[in-house]
Amino acid sequence: MKISDSMRPTLYFSLKFAVVGFLYIVLVIPNRLLWMTPLSFVYFPLELIVLGFVLLLPGRVGRLLRGFAIVLLAAGIIFKIADIAAYQVFSRPFNPVFDVYLLADGMNLLKGAIGAFGAFLVAVLLLVLVVAIIALVIAVVVVVQGMQRNAPVLTRTTLLAGLVVWTLLSLTDLQRTSHSFYDQLADHTTDIINSIADINYFRSVVNIDAYRDVKGDSLFTTLEGKDVLVVFLESYGRTVLDNPEFEPEIRKVLSQGSADLSANGLFARSTYMTSPTVGGISWLAHGTALSGLWINSQVRYDSLMNSERPSLNRLFKRAGWRTVALMPAITTQWPEADYFGYDQIYAAQDLGYQGLPFNWVTMPDQYVLSAFQKSERTLGTRAPVMAEVALISSHAPWTPLPQLVDWEAVGAGTIFNVQTTMGDAPEVVWKNPTRIREQYRLSIEYAMSTLVSYSIKYGGDDLVILIIGDHQPAPLVTGDTDNHDVPIHLITGDPEIMAAIADWHWTDGLVPAANAPVWRMDELRNRFVEAFSETNF
Repeated sequence: MKISDSMRPTLYFSLKFAVVGFLYIVLVIPNRLLWMTPLSFVYFPLELIVLGFVLLLPGRVGRLLRGFAIVLLAAGIIFKIADIAAYQVFSRPFNPVFDVYLLADGMNLLKGAIGAFGAFLVAVLLLVLVVAIIALVIAVVVVVQGMQRNAPVLTRTTLLAGLVVWTLLSLTDLQRTSHSFYDQLADHTTDIINSIADINYFRSVVNIDAYRDVKGDSLFTTLEGKDVLVVFLESYGRTVLDNPEFEPEIRKVLSQGSADLSANGLFARSTYMTSPTVGGISWLAHGTALSGLWINSQVRYDSLMNSERPSLNRLFKRAGWRTVALMPAITTQWPEADYFGYDQIYAAQDLGYQGLPFNWVTMPDQYVLSAFQKSERTLGTRAPVMAEVALISSHAPWTPLPQLVDWEAVGAGTIFNVQTTMGDAPEVVWKNPTRIREQYRLSIEYAMSTLVSYSIKYGGDDLVILIIGDHQPAPLVTGDTDNHDVPIHLITGDPEIMAAIADWHWTDGLVPAANAPVWRMDELRNRFVEAFSETNF
């Protein structure tokens, strides 16, 4: 189609408007969906004026700075897109040093969900997106520079006037000027530098540990003869008691659980801990709690796995406990298990479950605890067992949800088959954010009710259960919060155990007080060892 001469000015004006509009949006758009409001686009970005001046510079210096500007614009756009995705899942910005592994994990997840070809296609589309962003930025810079060359006097006058206006606006109380694009790039640059430094620092301290050479007969003397369960509860975050959408029902379940435990001669105390992760990557929480080090990145986790620092599991093993792991989410090889020091690992295929899966969840929490009871706690003369248990019924997509059955009827798990067909499919639930949050709440109610029921059925003086939320759920559930706290509970029938932790000042029962102490999760291992070992190290 031939463009008439009368249409050319209109098209040229539209192109200029589109290019300037694109630059404006790129420079002011937030890197977090929750911050995107109409007012978030009503800013005067300093970077727009600086770019205009850069594109006016002639000669080799001008070409060099234009190339630098293209790199910064493209990197800033890519980082903003990555930040938006990371905030939605992990409630934090993207870190290229620590998060590169997520690309491989994401590919593996996609392979399982849509097949190898589908995963490959997604990878190709991501690469095309990156190339398209770079090409678009180059094209925009070329067009803007052409516009400036066609009207050099007007361009200089406009840029100088814009700089004056920006300066005057920045001195007022309107707060409508910005340099957020630069700030975000600067923050990412700082994060990269600090992350590289952190890698070197962590490698220098990971093997320094007060308990590295402590003899086993000095450890856990207060727990002698008792089975100890360290239970990580998937996505069990403080939001269940802080968010009014969850709090009434969850508080009711926990309060009833406290009363039921007490009526059966059991004690419970609770508080909060700060997890190193949000929304996923549960193994960072496991590593942090069991190593006594702050494991907030995959790089730190990998360094820990290659270290000689004894995990809490290894310390129990040194003291004479049989150490086991129940990991119903593990369906492939798990080389990291060597670090933790288990005598026995019960992965999904080792637990004997013959029922149907609950979507992504391989088996319900009740079955996992029942299998543990049959495999490890019904033997004759035996060593006490220390078990690390990962319960996953509260993992997304939170549908279908299991329900408690009589413990004697659990069997091989086929009793749960009818439950796997109950409720709406994930594609139905996940169309409605309110339904998503409701299903999440119900999954936590089920998980905690199951643990209380197990404690009453199989607990007593010879069992200590430590229940730890691994992390807060994703921001889709929690909303706009940077809180990383999770509940933690200790349940036992032995009053001497509770006396040993009196100075922890935890709240009686399963509902932590609003002002209950908040520990960092890396404090847990050392405090646990100190509380239940007679020797001071």
